[in-house]
Formats: sequence, C-alpha cells, structure tokens
Amino acid sequence: MRRPFLNPASSAARPSARLKPARGFALAVLALSAGLLAACSGDAVRTLATDAGYGPRVVAAPDFVTESRGKEAPAFMPVGVDAPKRPVRAKSSEGQKALEAELEGARGRNESRGRAAESAGRGAAATIKPAPAAAQ
Repeated sequence: MRRPFLNPASSAARPSARLKPARGFALAVLALSAGLLAACSGDAVRTLATDAGYGPRVVAAPDFVTESRGKEAPAFMPVGVDAPKRPVRAKSSEGQKALEAELEGARGRNESRGRAAESAGRGAAATIKPAPAAAQ
C-alpha cells in the first residue's frame, strides 16, 4: 500500500528529478576535461593556467643576474642518459691486498698515536689542579 506524500506532485515535477540529466552531463564534461588535462604534459597545463591568469607571473631576471651567468648552456647531464664509461679499471686482487695492507698499517699508526696522546693527556691532567670555585 502506497502512502500519499505531503506534496502529491509527480516525480517529474520535482527540481531534483529535472537536474539529474544536467548533472550527469556536467559530470561527464568534467571527467572528460580532467582526462584531457591529465594526458597533457605539465607545461601545456601550466601555459593554459598562466594565460588564463591563474598561473605564476613570469618575472624577468634582473640585469646583474643575466650578466653574471655564462652565455653557454650549462654542462648538466640530461635525464635518462648514462654517465660516460670511466677509463680507470678496477684494481686486481694483488692491488686490493696491497691497498688493504696499507690501510691496516695506517690504522695501526693512528691507534698508537691515539694511545700516546691519551697517556700524555693523563700525565698532564695529574699535574693540573682544578681552579677554586668562584664565590657567589
């Protein structure tokens, strides 16, 4: 059994029922434009936004900045390009062992110097008396 509504007008006369096709069309246009903008590169979107007045304003560099910059393009490596191969080869196993022995010797010398400095510090600290506390 259907109960009567307070407003017995048909559903076609209600404003929300009339707006559904228009709302669907608006959502479809919005989704299509978002898809097209997502497919564009960032530069195109930025250009469109700047031309419409929403993007950042382009400010020319001051004269002292343009004069201090070099005239040639910077020598940065482009993205996606591998670094050039180095002419230096890896050390052989004998070279690695010699380097390891050299580093071990340097470590031993540094440790012995550290122990000598520590013992000298202890001897010097034993002769120094602490300063008396300042009266407040």
